[in-house]
Parts: sequence; structure tokens; C-alpha cells
Amino acid sequence: MSHIPRLLKLLNTAARYRLDQVSPHVRAKGLTGLMFSVWSLPWSLHPARKMPPELRLRLALEELGPIYIKFGQLLSTRRDFLTLELADELQSLQDKVPGFANPTIQSLVEAALGMPWQNVFARLDTQPLASASVAQVHSAQLLNGDEVVVKVIRPGIEKTIVEDIQVLKWIAGLVERFLPDGKRLRPREVVDDYEKIILDELNLLAEGANATQLRRNFENSPQLYVPKVYWECSRTNMLVMERIYGTPVADIPALTARNVNLKKLAETGVEIFFTQVFNHSFFHADMHPGNIFVALHSPKNPQYIAIDCAIIGSLSRDDQQYLARNLLAIFKRDYRKVAELHVECGWVPKDTKVHEFESAMRAVCEPVFEKPLKDISFGYLLVQLFRTAGRFNMEVQPSLVLLQKTLLNVEGLGRQLYPELDLWTTALPFLEDWNRRRMEPKALFRALRENVPDWIEQLPYLPQLMIDTLTQAQQLSTINETLRIRIALEQQRESARLRNHRLAGLGLLALSVLGLFTPLHEAFSALPLWSVLGFSGAVYLLCFRR
Repeated sequence: MSHIPRLLKLLNTAARYRLDQVSPHVRAKGLTGLMFSVWSLPWSLHPARKMPPELRLRLALEELGPIYIKFGQLLSTRRDFLTLELADELQSLQDKVPGFANPTIQSLVEAALGMPWQNVFARLDTQPLASASVAQVHSAQLLNGDEVVVKVIRPGIEKTIVEDIQVLKWIAGLVERFLPDGKRLRPREVVDDYEKIILDELNLLAEGANATQLRRNFENSPQLYVPKVYWECSRTNMLVMERIYGTPVADIPALTARNVNLKKLAETGVEIFFTQVFNHSFFHADMHPGNIFVALHSPKNPQYIAIDCAIIGSLSRDDQQYLARNLLAIFKRDYRKVAELHVECGWVPKDTKVHEFESAMRAVCEPVFEKPLKDISFGYLLVQLFRTAGRFNMEVQPSLVLLQKTLLNVEGLGRQLYPELDLWTTALPFLEDWNRRRMEPKALFRALRENVPDWIEQLPYLPQLMIDTLTQAQQLSTINETLRIRIALEQQRESARLRNHRLAGLGLLALSVLGLFTPLHEAFSALPLWSVLGFSGAVYLLCFRR
């Protein structure tokens, strides 16, 4: 029950800021609302009650810690779902989380390096350059003159994260146990995946490795730049990276003033996302505006700059292919294909009636497609599709949860840059090209070439494997023959026993009948009783003994 203190803090924070009144869509009603109102009474005179609801929500998320700050970051990108005031307020969670001054950055760096900071850095700025939910960033200069940034983990943040994860696991257990769709949603697995992701953020060397891989994937790309990692002075709780100079992607006035092609910028963001997912199977899964900058050296063909690669997602080859084929089928309104793919890949049970599932998908999609494509939220449509699939016992796919969250980020960011963004038109040519390239002969030959070394490596062992297989088959055949003989012998013994029982029964029956007549009856005065017993034994042996 170690989660109870943290759970109480969550309830108290929600009551103090009266979060049930932030939006009419989340307002508690009935007995639950009454109980929450009573719980909130001790804070009825708290100064927060006079604040605007948007500010109350942001302050509450900041106070609750990194998990809730990240939730606010995701919400801030969905301006199509939120009021303008709420979206603007939550946007400050991207990189303006209150920083810490104690312990000092110098002491943290020296503890990580195990030496005076002056042995590595010519300058180390005390004032943070940016402060986020898990870490804080300071600008610095190496002894060789390179301008860098130093990222350090917030002191004590791991304890808060572990407590929050325990609360989430407890809630997931309640959901799985008491809600009708609890088991299908697989909340425990989702929380376990999220636990791994957010705890990985505490290992900055893992983040550095992710950044290096992403940089390699987009090496010399005009679309995306990833800063260099300085491995020689990085540690588990400290990461040193090349300092980049760009304009925050959310600073629309600054981008407009520099004549940046916002339409091109928004479409490039979608292309980068699909390239990472389907070409690399390695995607930046925390693409909120605080982690994305724009290089202004080519305003007509702007280049993104990505930082903070702590959260990275990947898909298996099977999930990758099924997802692409599902998206293509949705784009083309081929609902039969969508239904068949869901069954084929195991996202819904094998006994699902395809025609019923197809009809349900059509009922969801057709009203949506009546709108202009630019007005359709791709993320919202996917939510509706998964909700509909839930009626057919579709289980939540933990491997896709991170992808769905990233897609919501990408779409929200794209619409923020260019409200007329047509995600469908941008994504469809990419998916069609991916599908075409997947089936080209050179792609098949490449797959063969990748597997040939493994086949050659296994070649010397093939004769022995064949011998072992034949030996096992022969042993199995011998065992089966032995079992067959034993069964036949047992059947013969059982038949013999049954035959003997029947003969004995007939004998007893004959004796019991003879005992009713003279001269045997005269010889043995007790024979009538003996005849009854003999008759009973005969009936038993003949009718009941098998």
C-alpha cells in the first residue's frame, strides 16, 4: 500500500485547485461529485480558487510531477480539441517548468565527472537554458572551444516517478478488475510499458545512444538534424551535446517574420514521422514543440532540429507491415481489407465475423469522410476506429500505444503550423511508395542477401540436424509401435477376463437352476438359498462385470 500517500496527494492537489471545475466535460456528478466537493471544503479559501481554470490546471500538473507534466505536454499540441486559452497555458509546460538551484549545477557536474568541472569545461552557466519535467539544461563551453549544452537529471525525481507508477499500477488493477472492458484494454501492460519508457529517461547515456542512432539515420538529410553527443564527458546522469541554434517550432511569429514556408514545414514534419516509422522503425516519440526547433538557413525548405531523444519507439516487422496496410486500406476506404487485416494480425479474435466488423468500420468512417480532408483529424479517427474495434474484443496493443501518442503530437504540431494541413494527402503517397518499394525485386533480393549469411552459417550443421530429426522420428515411431502392442495385449487380456466371467456366470446360472429340482434338492435342504445366491452371482457376472 505504498501508493496510498501519493494517491492522497493527487486527490488533495485536485481538490485544492478544484480540477473538477476546469472543464464541463470532466465535471464530477452524482455521489462522486458530492464526495469530491466535501473533500474540497478545507481548501475553499485557497488563493488558487480565484485563478483562471487554465492556470489552475497547469499549476496542478507542475506540482504533481513529470508524468502529469508530460500529459499536459501532449494536450497542448491538440489545439483542435482545446480552447485557445487552455492550449496556450499548457504550452508553457514544454520547456518552462520551474527550475532548481540547489544543488548547484557545478556540484552535480563534479559529482558526475569525479573531478573539478574546470578540468573539462571552460565555462558552465549557472542559469538554466531550459527546464523540463525530468531534467534541466545549462549552456557551457568545452576546453577546445566547442559550444555545448549540459543536461542533468533533477535531484530526487526518481522517487517521485516510482511513487506515481505505483499509483498508476493500482489504478490499472482496479480498471482491469471492475470495468467491463478492463481486461481487453490491458492497462497493466500499458503501465508497464510506460514505466520502462519513463525510467529509461533517467539514463542519459541511453538518450545519447538514441540521439546517435537518429543522427545516423538522417545523416546529410535536408529534413532533420540531430546534434552530436560528446561521449567522453557524458555520464548516466549527465549528457553533453552540441549546442544548436534554431527557432522554436511553436514560435509562429518568428518563423513568419523569416518567411519560413509553414506549409512545407508542416508537411515535412509528417514525412519525417512516416520515414522514421516505416523506413527506420525507430522514431522520436516525444515530438512536442519544446523538443523541436527549426533551422532558418533555408526558409523555403526549412530543416527541423530534434533534441531530447529519451523516448524512442520501434515496431516489429509484422506490426510495421500490418499498420501500413491498415492505413492504406483506411485511406482508400477499403473497409473489408481493414477488417481482414485486423483478424489476420490477431488484433481481434480469429472467430470475428468479418462482414460485421467491416460494416461497423464503414459506419464510423463514412460520416467522417464526408468532410473536407483538411478538416478531418486523423488522430481522432483512429481513436474512433479503436473504440469501435473494442466492441469486437480488440485488445490494446501496447507496442502501438506510443505510436498513437506520437501521431497525435505530429498532427497537433502540423495543424498548429499550418491549419489547412491535409495529413491524408501528405501521408498517402508516402505509404503507397513504401508499399511499392516493399514488393520490388531488389527489396526481395536485399532480404535474401541479409539472410544468406545466417543460412551459410547453419549449413555445416544441416546433416546432423537431419540425422537428429530422422532419429527422433524413428524413436517416436518405435514408441508408438510399442504403445500399440501394449494396448492390443491389454485389450486381449480384457477380452479373456470378460469371457471367463461370462462362462463362470453361465455355470452359476446353470447350478442355480438345477438346484431347484430333485434329486439335488433332496440331497441338500439348503439348496434353494444356494440357488438364489448362485443366480445373483450369475446376474452380476453377466450384466455388470465388464
